Amino acid sequence: MKDFSQLLTEKSKTIEAQWIEAVVRDRQIVSTHELSRNAIRDHIPHVLEAMVTVLAQDQTNDVETIAEASFIHGALRAEQGFDPTEIVREYYLLRTTILANLQDELIQATTSEVFLAMSMVSAVIDAAIAQCFKSYVQERLRELEQLQSQLTLTVQELNRLVRANQEHLSVLAHELKTPLNSIIGYAELFLRQQRETEVRDTAPNINHIERVLRNGRQLLRLINDALEMARSSANKIQIHPALAEVQEIIQAVVEIVQPLIDDRGLKFVLDCNNAPAQVLTDAFRLQQILINLLSNAIRYTEAGSITLACRSLDSDTWEVAVMDTGIGIALEEQSQIFEPFYRVTSPHQSPLPDSTGLGLAIVSQLVELLQGKITLTSQVGMGSTFAIVLPQTMVVNSLDFQIAASG
Repeated sequence: MKDFSQLLTEKSKTIEAQWIEAVVRDRQIVSTHELSRNAIRDHIPHVLEAMVTVLAQDQTNDVETIAEASFIHGALRAEQGFDPTEIVREYYLLRTTILANLQDELIQATTSEVFLAMSMVSAVIDAAIAQCFKSYVQERLRELEQLQSQLTLTVQELNRLVRANQEHLSVLAHELKTPLNSIIGYAELFLRQQRETEVRDTAPNINHIERVLRNGRQLLRLINDALEMARSSANKIQIHPALAEVQEIIQAVVEIVQPLIDDRGLKFVLDCNNAPAQVLTDAFRLQQILINLLSNAIRYTEAGSITLACRSLDSDTWEVAVMDTGIGIALEEQSQIFEPFYRVTSPHQSPLPDSTGLGLAIVSQLVELLQGKITLTSQVGMGSTFAIVLPQTMVVNSLDFQIAASG
């Protein structure tokens, strides 16, 4: 057999570089768009080194290196948010790149040599995929356990607060039922299949885990919104005014919502050059207001732009506004938009499944706590503008401010 191992050693760097470029350009692997080339590269050099030993006639197959490298790769890809199909696509591109670089030698080889070389390359890639999926599943299970623990603690707090606020309880129970049943059903299905299937059947199990996590996150978001409303109704929300840099608040908000805007393919406009430098407010609650408004705008905008603008009105007040080019809100619905559990309806779009109907109600109450006022201007099919007028200096008890400032 020709010395394909030596050829692979010589071309390893070339294969590595070509593979990275192929992954970056591949439209089916969207999770790499925010990753550096080093993060994409990850364990691939180790797999190539192991493949050299497999193709060499005078060395022992380095299966252990393949297993370890691919195991780490799977856990990392899970942390980076890769979909299972994206990982399979990565390895497909690796196999294609390797064979393309061995092509000239394979053409000159005998049929048996070609068959043996291609079989060995495929065997190494298959072994790498198997180990990768094993650690990927383990990482997803770890995330599932964390989510379950967080849900348990959150539900306990919800039960405590619900006793002080029974309003909307039946509606909340109805909203919780669907995602909760899905979580329970898929969890039971996964556990049952784990007992009945072998390792080769992990692909369906991965899909079940993904569904559990997706519904779990939605349930947790709904519960957290309900908790915020319950805290507000029970006067449990605390405001901590302190001098804050407006640009720092805006930058923190933009960093959170920018990936959501990019994912929707929307244009983002930031117009805050005329904002005050500092304000006395609760920076955390102001960020919460803006993130809720921007997330809502993104959710109901299919195309166009999202704008975040802020400016000083006079020496005492300033305004921050969120504008979108989304579906808009009918005039008859605008008086209800800040009510709990109310969701905008449209003849062209039913209420979105990830909308809890609580976000704007929370915004309204937080704006009031920050001693501000919120107004809505909207036209169906043209978009909406939520404008908030806030004091540049909140009126607070001097002792409270001293405590907040020192803290």
